[in-house]
Amino acid sequence: MTRYTPPTNDPWKGLRGVMAGTMILEVIVVILAFPIVWRLGDGLTWLSGGYLTVVLLAMIAAAGMQGRPQALTIDLALQVALIVGGVFHWSIAVVGVIFGSVWLYIRYIKADVEKRMERGMLPGQEPID
Repeated sequence: MTRYTPPTNDPWKGLRGVMAGTMILEVIVVILAFPIVWRLGDGLTWLSGGYLTVVLLAMIAAAGMQGRPQALTIDLALQVALIVGGVFHWSIAVVGVIFGSVWLYIRYIKADVEKRMERGMLPGQEPID
C-alpha cells in the first residue's frame, strides 16, 4: 500500500470546530427545552430537572473535549440520553433524534476524510517513496 505525506492543512482542526459548534448549539436548544418541560409537560420535577441538568452539563463538558479520539462516541451517546429523556416530554426526544442525525452525518464526513487521507486525495498530499 502506498503511503502519503500528511495534508498541508490539518483537516481535523475544522472538523473539531464543527463538532464543538454543533454541541454548543445543542446545549442552547436543551436549555430552551427547560421551559417546555416546565409549562407543557408534567412540570419540572426534581427528576426531570435533574436529568436534564446532568445531560446539559455532560454536553458542556463534551463541547470542550472534541479533540479527543472518543469524542464522537460520547456525542452519539449523549443523543441516546436525550432520546431517553423523552419520558419527561416528547420534545426532548425530538431534539435527540434531530441532533442524532446531525452527529451521524458528522461521523460520515469524518469517515470520508479518513478514506481520502489514506488514498492521498487531500490537498498537499504526495506519495512517499
